[in-house]
Amino acid sequence: MTEHPEIDQLDRQILAKLVEDGKTPYTDIAKQLFVSSGTIHVRMKKLEQLGIVKGSSLTVDYQKLGYDITAFLGIHLDKSSLYDDVVALLKQIPEIVEANYTTGMYSIFTKIVCKDTNHLRQVLHDKIQKISGIQRTETFISLEESISRPVNFLEED
Repeated sequence: MTEHPEIDQLDRQILAKLVEDGKTPYTDIAKQLFVSSGTIHVRMKKLEQLGIVKGSSLTVDYQKLGYDITAFLGIHLDKSSLYDDVVALLKQIPEIVEANYTTGMYSIFTKIVCKDTNHLRQVLHDKIQKISGIQRTETFISLEESISRPVNFLEED
């Protein structure tokens, strides 16, 4: 069972502000939450040490860079014991931006971003389907991402 570190409401509020806009200066967050900017720095350092905050990221509109296809790929493995080996090879394919070990129909479910359908076909045929241990794949092309949001962790059960 995963242990959940104890954090308080101020920690959650700080996280919520940064999830909303990761470029918000700590001084602005401090003013909004009526604490000192030093408090924000100390709290963020604590959240990093607890492993709750793992770096930062940038959201890029891939379509504006010429990547017009987002697809999801369900991967069936010959044996589940091949998972680690297959994932190590999938990590080497830059078009794969997410991979999850799943229950149900697929062993692995991935998200792939490509320039067009020819690029997607090339990635599938020349890279993914040649990986030893992959029995077969099933591809789903996304027509539109309707929801993309962080978890609302400010609401308590």
